[in-house]
Amino acid sequence: MRLPPLGALRAFEVAARLLSLSRAGDELHVTHAAVSHQIRNLEDWFGFPLFRRDGRGIRLTASGQALFDRVSPLFESMADACKIVDAMSGASTLTVGCVPSIAARWLVPNLVEFTERNPQIDIRVVYAKSNEQLNADDLDILITTAEDESRYVVSERLFSRVNKPVCSPNFLAQYGPFESPKQIIAAPLLHDETREGWHDWCEAAGIKDTKALSGPIYQDFNLLATAVLAGHGLALCPINVFRAEISRGDLIVLSDVGINENRGYFILTRDDRTIVADEFVKWFVAIAQEGCLV
Repeated sequence: MRLPPLGALRAFEVAARLLSLSRAGDELHVTHAAVSHQIRNLEDWFGFPLFRRDGRGIRLTASGQALFDRVSPLFESMADACKIVDAMSGASTLTVGCVPSIAARWLVPNLVEFTERNPQIDIRVVYAKSNEQLNADDLDILITTAEDESRYVVSERLFSRVNKPVCSPNFLAQYGPFESPKQIIAAPLLHDETREGWHDWCEAAGIKDTKALSGPIYQDFNLLATAVLAGHGLALCPINVFRAEISRGDLIVLSDVGINENRGYFILTRDDRTIVADEFVKWFVAIAQEGCLV
C-alpha cells in the first residue's frame, strides 16, 4: 500500500480547509513553519505543487483541490470511527500535564477522589514545564502558569500566583522575629531556580540594596518546598499553592508584600474537549478554588 506520510496529509487537509497556514497551525497546535514543512514533504512525495501563493494567502492547485475533495471525508470518517470505538469500550484515557508545584500539592493528593467517582477513566499524569503549551498529540489537559491564547484552546484561571515570604514556625522561633523587610532579607534565604524572585520582592518592599542576597538555589520547586518546610530558611512561595500548610500552621506568612500578584495558574483544554475532559476540569477547578487566600 503506497501512502504518503499521514502527518503531512493531515496538515494538508487542515491547511486546504482553512486556506491558511497560520490558522492550520493553530488548529494543529504547531507553528506556521511546521505546517509549511509538512506540506513541502507531501508535495515532494507527489512530485507536484498542491498550493499556490495568492497575495498573502494560499489557494489550491487543481491537483490540490482533487486531493482535498477525496481525503477530507476520509479524515471525518476516521474521527467518527474513533468516537464509536471509544463509546463501545466504556472506558476513556485522560492525559494530564501539570507543573510540579500543583501536581505535588493539589493534583496528586486529591486525585483519588476523582478516580473513585470515575473508575472508567484511566488517568495518566505527567510533569509539564511552566512555559509548555497544550499539544494536541500529547495532552488532553494542561495545568500550568500561563494562559494559552491559541485559537482553539480554552484557558480557565485556577487561582493567583502571588508569592510572599514564608518560613516554618521552628525557624521563626529560632531566628525571628521578621517584622520588617530588612529583617527578612537579612535571614537565610532560599531561592527557586534563580535569585530573581527575591530581587523582585526587595524592589516591591522598597529595598534598593540587594547585593548581599545569598542562600541556596533549588532547581526544582518541590526541593525548595521541602527545604522551607524543614526549617532551612525563608522562601518566596505562592501562598495559594501552600494554603493547606499555612492553615495548619506548618508555614507562617511573614509579610503582606507580594510579587506576581497579577499572575495565575491556569487549566487548559481544547475548545472541543471531550465529556471526560470536561468532567475533570469542573472537578479540579472546584478543588483548586476552594478556600483561596487571595
